[in-house]
This record gives sequence, structure tokens and C-alpha cells, in this order.
Amino acid sequence: MLLLLTLFLPTDLSLAEPVESSITIGIQSTKTITIRPFEPLERDMLSIYHVIYDSLIVIDDDYLPQGSVAESWEYSSNGKLWTFHLRNDVRFSDGTPLTAQDVVASANYILDKARDENITDHGFYSNLNYFVKSISAKDDYTVVVTAKSGKDESRACFGILYEMTFPIVPASQVSADNPIGSGPYVVSSFSAQDYMVLDANENWWKLQPYVKQIMIPFHDTAKAVIDSYEYDRVDGIFTRSTAGAQYKTGTKSVSMVYRTNQLECLLTNNSSSELTPEVRRAIRCVIDKQKIISGNYAGMAVATNFPFYPGTWMYNDSLDSRFTVNLDEARRLLQQDGWEDSDENGVLDRQTAEGKTRTLSLRFYVYEEPDNDVRLETANMIAEQLLEVGIECRIEPMTFANVKEKLRAGSFDLALVSYAMDVCPDVGFLLMKGNTGNYVRYKSDRMTTLCRELRKEVTQEGYRQKLMEIQSLFEEDCPFICLCFRTGYVITRNMYTTCRDVREYELLRGIESISP
Repeated sequence: MLLLLTLFLPTDLSLAEPVESSITIGIQSTKTITIRPFEPLERDMLSIYHVIYDSLIVIDDDYLPQGSVAESWEYSSNGKLWTFHLRNDVRFSDGTPLTAQDVVASANYILDKARDENITDHGFYSNLNYFVKSISAKDDYTVVVTAKSGKDESRACFGILYEMTFPIVPASQVSADNPIGSGPYVVSSFSAQDYMVLDANENWWKLQPYVKQIMIPFHDTAKAVIDSYEYDRVDGIFTRSTAGAQYKTGTKSVSMVYRTNQLECLLTNNSSSELTPEVRRAIRCVIDKQKIISGNYAGMAVATNFPFYPGTWMYNDSLDSRFTVNLDEARRLLQQDGWEDSDENGVLDRQTAEGKTRTLSLRFYVYEEPDNDVRLETANMIAEQLLEVGIECRIEPMTFANVKEKLRAGSFDLALVSYAMDVCPDVGFLLMKGNTGNYVRYKSDRMTTLCRELRKEVTQEGYRQKLMEIQSLFEEDCPFICLCFRTGYVITRNMYTTCRDVREYELLRGIESISP
């Protein structure tokens, strides 16, 4: 088993002050009017909800599922049935027991919304619907999950455990505002667009947290969050702004780099006559990811060659040596595909079967981010790098909606986009023929078979082996180019966690178990 190798904790913990019994964390929040754990509107609020609501399963520092409310589980019928045995000492913050009926009601609320064809927003946890056919309570402390099965939709696999991380609320409160939870903290005060205060949950089933109170002032912009830290109004902040990089080496601050699930990709239209496998691999040989990260992202990204996070058990690092920048290899591949600079104008061309000259000039679409032009700058840098080997790019910025329309129509050559990757390591939606995220029109019977086989592997070892095979074929076929995962910073004067793997949506993970 491959363990998480990348450590995100600061190199000098002596810079941090000892954590006290209360801490103030500044976040950006303008949309959260009511507390709705199943329907979060802002990414940082998910980290707050994470310490209020327990789940069946938690993901540990090695990105493996561990029991939480579920103390054990087993599968049967080749993974079609999963039985979860609940702890009998878990209580909600009001002292009432948490039972299987609460788990089932919480899951069914998510599933009902995911399956509602009359709405467009199916909720943050809607991917549960891809895995679960039905869920029921066998008794007060036993939950039975029937996984979806069948050739095209099977999820009777190890990956289903990652979907059991949804919040659990009382069955009577699934559709209520501010439902109670069973996590280490409770909401003691909340003022929309102003602040939230969390206090230690006296009925939590583990040891009482040393940090008794978490105060969370809300800010309307990323700059306001950083200013609040600068002027010592808060002890720590969560930020994905590149401006936060200024504090990563401060003498009075420590920073934890946290990883996000935002995967930046260069999509290459496999249906384009110019973008043959040789040309796609040539493009891969040219792009300098580290230069892009240091130049455009202020170091706030981690380069990746696959749609999995580097350093984790699901990443095939044995293939990394095949992804080095190599302009000579790129030129060889382009020449092999028949491209040459016949008129010596710096742009490659070749003769078509009809005797016409066709230049290697690609339509390159990119959508602009609100208040941030980092993606457009990245597109320009990629275009400069590709021109070094004679590939011309015609960059056109447009709205997200317009780029998505181009992708759906297949009317593009290159597109710089990002994917929000699911908690479960399964990239079938990107790589299977005709699937929802396969905008590049990649068609491989072998890859589709591998993805289907992955979704039937019930053990971590078998699941990992299929992921390795998927990545090996991904390297060989080069359907598109993975660039990086975006990262953010937790910047703090008070170290509140010892977790190695600091992840988006769980940025307070570990605060409940820290000691002075």
C-alpha cells in the first residue's frame, strides 16, 4: 500500500504559539443565510460543518476510510450489499441517541434531491446517487446499503465507502434549518453574513475537545480575510488567494498548505484531425507545469500527471519519469505525424490528401474566473511554450457557460478547464466512452472496461491495482493533459492540528483532538 508521502505541516512548528482554549478563524462567507449541512453554498462552510456533524466514515491521513459513527462494516453478494454496524454510544448534541433511522433519513434526503428531475441544483452530496440504489435500517444500530449494480452503472466496490462521509442529522430535522449534529462542536451563535460561534459539544462521544470555543467572523472578500489576519483581528484564516502566499514564510505565522479537489486540465479534442495521439503527446512534452505553477499560481498548486492527487495510495508515481519536459521529443513526434515548417514562418504545416496546406493552428478556449485572470495567464503561457515547437494557438477568453457549450458541441481544439473531483477516486466520468465529463471524445474500449472493472473491486488492494492500470493506459493514450491541483493556505498563529493531510472541506480536522 502506498501511503501519503507529501507532508503539509510547517517545517518549523516552533513558530506557532500553543493553542489556547478558544481560537478565532476568519473565512469568506456572503451567501450562507441559514445553516444547511446538505446544501452548503460556500466551500469554507463545509469545514465548519465537518466539526458539527458526524458521518458513518471518515477519511484518514493516508486517504483511507476509517470508522466514525460506523464502528465496523462488511460486504456481501460481491459488494452489492454493505452492512454498517453503528456505535451505540453516539448522541446528538441534545442528548438523544443517534440511530440507524437517522442515517437512513439523512441519506434518503440526499438521494431524493439528487433524483429530483425538476431541480437543477442536486446538492453537494448528490454523487451518493451514483453509488447507492437504496438504504435501510435493519435495526436501531445496523444500516444496510444496496449498491447500484449492472454493466454500465455498477458501484458495488470499495469506492462506496468514500461516499459514506455525508453528514448525519436527526431524522426529524433533515429538511430543517440549523439541524443539530453529533460532532465535537455545536453552533451556539450564528448571525448571517456576520459571524458564527461554535462551542464544545458536551454530549460528544469522544473525549471533550481542549479547544472549547471556535469564533468564526465572516468576511465579504478574500482580501478582507487576509487584512483581518494582517491586523491581528483573527488567530488564523483559510485562503485560496495568491495574496496569502506572502505569509508562508513569516516569522510570526505558520502556514499549512491544504490540497483542494480542483484539478486544472488542458483538454485536447481527440476528434480533431490535428490532435492525433502523436500531437497530444508532443503537447504533453512541451508544457512546463512547474513554470506555470511558480509563475502564475504563486506556488499555490501541485503538479500532477494524472487525475489523482500525487503522493497518495491511488497515484501511479512509477510513471512520472515519462512526463518530463522534452522539446526534442516533441519535435520528433510532430515530425513523425507529418508536420514541418515548410515556409519557415515558425508554425508547422503539412499537406492534406487534397493537396492543400494545413497549418497546426489550434482554437484554444479559456473561461475567465471572477476577480482572477490566472487561468487566462496560464493559457497565454501554454501558448508561448507550444509555439517553441511550431504549434500556434488562437486563444479566445469567454464565459464559463460559453466554454461549456463549446465542449458539449465538440467545437474546440484546446480548452483550459478545471474539474471538481469527487471524494471517491474514480475517474470513469472523464474517461469512459460517452460519459458526462468526457468532453475530449476519448474512445477506448480498453479504458471503458478498466473503469467498469474498477467499479466492481471490493478491496482496497484490488481497487488500487485497477487505478494503476487506468493510469498506465492514460499515459499511453494521452486523452488530455493534467496540469495541477490547486492548493490553499491555512495561515495561523496557533497550531490547532497535527493532521498530515490537510484537505479542503475539512480544514478544522484534528482541532477536536489537539492538546496543549
